[in-house]
Amino acid sequence: MSTALHKYDRLEATAIWRESKDAQRRDVIVSIGDATLVISDLRDRALTHWSIPAVRRANPGERPAIFHPDGDAGETLEVGQDEVEMIEAIEKLRTAISRRRPHPGRLRFGIFGVGLVALAALAVFWLPGALREHALRVAPDAIRQDVGASLLKHTTRVTGQACDGPLGEAALRKLEKRLGVKKLMIVTSGVREATVLPGGTVLLNRATVEDFEEPDVVAGFIIAARLATGDPLRQLLENNGMRASFRLLTTGALPDDLLRSHIENVVLAQPERPNNEALIDSFKTQKVRISPYAFALDPSGEDTLALIEADPFAVTPEPVLTDGEWVALQGICDG
Repeated sequence: MSTALHKYDRLEATAIWRESKDAQRRDVIVSIGDATLVISDLRDRALTHWSIPAVRRANPGERPAIFHPDGDAGETLEVGQDEVEMIEAIEKLRTAISRRRPHPGRLRFGIFGVGLVALAALAVFWLPGALREHALRVAPDAIRQDVGASLLKHTTRVTGQACDGPLGEAALRKLEKRLGVKKLMIVTSGVREATVLPGGTVLLNRATVEDFEEPDVVAGFIIAARLATGDPLRQLLENNGMRASFRLLTTGALPDDLLRSHIENVVLAQPERPNNEALIDSFKTQKVRISPYAFALDPSGEDTLALIEADPFAVTPEPVLTDGEWVALQGICDG
């Protein structure tokens, strides 16, 4: 797939974009990004990014070609009949990505089929709490990854595309390994500090790496967000009622309107800070100093004095990142 993307990484075309059904059409430039279509204005300012796997064509075989994001037919991109190479590139990439994407297998549907039989046999599972707990128990990691990817697709509309400077990316992978995080992504807006998605992806605001002097601070934001969120899929189901649990059990997916609502109400909101005792224990387990994080929350130290005084380490036993890696990570959004 990377070979196919590289083939088109310099391809651009003019097109007409409409943000919504009632919005005005405007001339734009469309180009191929990292598994995305990048739609920019005529001054080369990015307006939006579409995930290529989620791009749908409204008029197959016709010209001009009209594309739209999956689940949002009101937002359209019209690529003129003269832009043959761009139209063919979009179609080839959609096909290539679709072939390589993991497809739900019989085992996954078998698990949910057994769940449905259990639901029919035991009426107690229809109670909202029990239904949610059952959905969480039987949801395999593949389902959690799918839900997280779907959320991320909608979140990108608010946060913009993740920063991806090559040296910073290497430092980000090191930070993932150091803290046991499945995937870290740094975004330019939307997220207040750190947000955890189902499947294990953590979104970080660029300020968490750019505004502080040492990597222990960003490590602290990650530790606190993961502790506050717990199981992000549980949080999603708890905030969206029995409908969400039932849809997840029966289809293995969640509807776009529910995901958008969750992003607006929870994912992009300021997370509650865990209690001090839980925070201190988590920092101790991760072998990270807590005082840099405490001063980041309150530079005076007055409101976080209990955390500062309880710091289990005078020096971080295992450095979060080297000085060079930290500098590289701080510049990840500059490329």
